[in-house]
Formats: sequence, structure tokens, C-alpha cells
Amino acid sequence: MRPIWPFRHVGLKLLSLAMAVLLWMTVAGQEIVERGLRVPLEIQQMPAGVELSGEPPATVDVRVRGESGALSRVGPGDVVAVLDLRSARTGRRLFPVTPDQVRAPFGVEVVQVLPSAIAMAFEASATRSVPVAPAVDGRPAPGYIVGPITSDPQTVEIVGPESAVRRATDAPTEPVPVSGARDRVRENVIIGLVDPSLRLKNTRTATVTVQILPAPLERALRRRPVQLRNLEPNLEAQAEPATVDVTLRGVKAALDRVEPDDIVAYIDLARLGPGEYTLTVHADASPDAGVTHVEPATVQARITSGKR
Repeated sequence: MRPIWPFRHVGLKLLSLAMAVLLWMTVAGQEIVERGLRVPLEIQQMPAGVELSGEPPATVDVRVRGESGALSRVGPGDVVAVLDLRSARTGRRLFPVTPDQVRAPFGVEVVQVLPSAIAMAFEASATRSVPVAPAVDGRPAPGYIVGPITSDPQTVEIVGPESAVRRATDAPTEPVPVSGARDRVRENVIIGLVDPSLRLKNTRTATVTVQILPAPLERALRRRPVQLRNLEPNLEAQAEPATVDVTLRGVKAALDRVEPDDIVAYIDLARLGPGEYTLTVHADASPDAGVTHVEPATVQARITSGKR
């Protein structure tokens, strides 16, 4: 049998002893402190056929104790309060929240939870079919209006507390943009619910079709002068005929708001030199009514050198 030499590897043994003493001094030298935290409240084991009525609290306040070093390392999500609702039934119920229901890292002791109990109301779960309510955003091009709006699917099933399901009248969609549209608009959009206690059973999106139709009324503005735009310097020009008739389309209220001077007819003479030209007449539309046609659609423009 080989003899055991107590002083063999004495250097390593002394180093290990020194490190152990240093570690003990480091740990023993830390203060025991308390700290208040606001932590998330996690709900588990909700029984089938029962719904929460209203929003439960999202957080609770806890007081924790431990060594200062351990508490300084506690980050968001390291401490979580857990509420078990497996015993929930319809009506108003009170659930205690104790330190034992709080998950915390090793070395962190939970000494208090506030509030110590949470009141919640429960209702029987219900399901009902409600119509999808499409929404639009913006205005079509001047002279056009929003026509019939259809949705596919036309209805969806909603789920939630019985009283909230009874109150619900429809399921709105996110708005379909129709700004400047002159023809049918079709979009796949998300279906939402106004009441946060409700949820959709299956369908999450709908295909919404918005018909864009010409406005039903027209109004003619007679003998509007033709403006000469972008004439080069040192040139003169005249249009023949010098006036045109402009026809607008829109709803009655919009057409009634249009003043004759709101509609400007013009021809564009940019980069044209002396000579005669047949040019298309343009008209600036009103924000409330669209220009359907100009009569005559073209005019003769004569450009000459200016006087010296």
C-alpha cells in the first residue's frame, strides 16, 4: 500500500484553500436586501366553457429578498406571478395571490405580493354569427362615388363572454383605400372586433369589393375662357375659339358648390415656337366634381413673335 503524503502538491492545495476562502468572503460579505418589482401576471388553466368578463390585471407588485448581487442580476421576465384558474366558474370570484405562486430565480425569496387577492368576473362562453362590416378610406376621383360594397365572407363567427357576444352587431374590417379610384377596388383586409373580450372563431381576413361608379348628375359651364399656359418669352399667342364649354359630373351637393371660376380651361404652349397648332384643351377638376368632357375638345393656337 502506497503511503499518503499530506504535504504532496501542497501548492495546489493552498491555492484551492485560498480561492475557497475568497469565495466565502465574497458571498458572506454581500448584504441581504429587499427590492420591490412589478412583474407580469400569467393566467393558466382556464376551464373550457368559461370566459373572463373584462380585462384581468396584467401585472402585480412583489417584494423580493436576497443578496444584493443576486437581486442586481434579476431581469425582466425572471420573476412571474402565476394564477391558476382551474376552479373558475361563472360569477364574480376572488383568487388569492401568495408568494408561493411567484416563480423567481434561485437565491431570490418572494416575501410579499400586492394585491394579495384578485377579483375576476366570469361568464359562460357563447358563439354567434355576425355580418362583416367593410370600411373604406378616402374619396374616389372627382365625378365618381362609392357604390355597393360586398365582402367575402359575408358573416363570421365570434366567441366570447355571453353578454359581450349578445351586444356585438358586426365585425368591422380595416379600411379599403379608394382615394382617386375610377374603377372597382378589391382588397384582402383583416377583420377586427371592437370589444377586446371577443375573438374570431376561424376566419381572420375578408375579400372586400368596392364598386366605384360615375356620379349621377352633370352640370355644364358655358363659355369658359381658354388660358394660354407656358408661352415662351417674346412670343404672343391666341386661341380660336377663345372659349369652351366644360361639363362636370358629381353629386348634387358637390355640383352646387362649384363656382364657374373654380374650373379653368387651358392649352399648354410649352416649347412651341411661332406657327399654328391644333391643341387639346385641358380643364382643372374641382375637388368635388370631375370633368367629363370639354366642347370643343381642341382649339387652333396661333403663335407669333412678340413686338420689339
